Amino acid sequence: MTVLHHVTYGKTNADNGTVVLLGSIGSTTDMWLPQLDALSRDHRVIALDHRGHGSSPVVPGPATIEALAADVLETLDTLHVEDFAVVGLSLGGAVAQYLAATSPRVTRAVFMCTSPKFGTRESWIERAAATRSTGTGALADAVIGRWFSPGFLESRPATTNHYRTMVASCDDEGYASCCEALANWDFQDRLAEISVPVLTIAGGDDPSTPPETLQGIADAVSGEARAEVLSPGAHVPTVERPAEVNALLQEFLGA
Repeated sequence: MTVLHHVTYGKTNADNGTVVLLGSIGSTTDMWLPQLDALSRDHRVIALDHRGHGSSPVVPGPATIEALAADVLETLDTLHVEDFAVVGLSLGGAVAQYLAATSPRVTRAVFMCTSPKFGTRESWIERAAATRSTGTGALADAVIGRWFSPGFLESRPATTNHYRTMVASCDDEGYASCCEALANWDFQDRLAEISVPVLTIAGGDDPSTPPETLQGIADAVSGEARAEVLSPGAHVPTVERPAEVNALLQEFLGA
């Protein structure tokens, strides 16, 4: 287990409780800036960097989703957080699924642009090897092309460059390790273990985790679930559609 770098805003004893934000592979807590601002008015809100991402320590070798989830709980222990709502995007959504199914500390869950299984094991193992060989800078353009819709990329060059730099600055081993976690991630047969209230959010133009994938999660969990689609929008609606994401989160989490 690893204590992760984090940022926290809002009151420690906020009436509406603690919300934990877990981002995509290749991201930092900056992925959540619009949500940190909006949610901190009513909640204690904490965003974390996965191991080997942002300012979190690098842990050499393959990771697992279970280990990444343990990192989250270990970090929350140091912050004296007991119950919390979890919001996860992409890789963070996989970690959130595992936490929602296995930890009684989770009160409700938002799964955003994520999946119970991402592609093939071989593709992630190949990406891990390529990252260790050529670095995250070599894949940054391709990643950003999946994160945002074509219209957003064209109209927001400065924002696009900021997030391209974010991906390129991710530690090579940290990125590769999380690729290996996704290579072995398959939660399709365990979604029914999630009994807390669930909100799924999909990007209508997301090539990685299309709306039907998020609808499938909502249909498979055993708790009350609601599925929303934001269009236009690709893999990172927290940045591309912040007002709509914030409104959905505030309604679901209780503002």
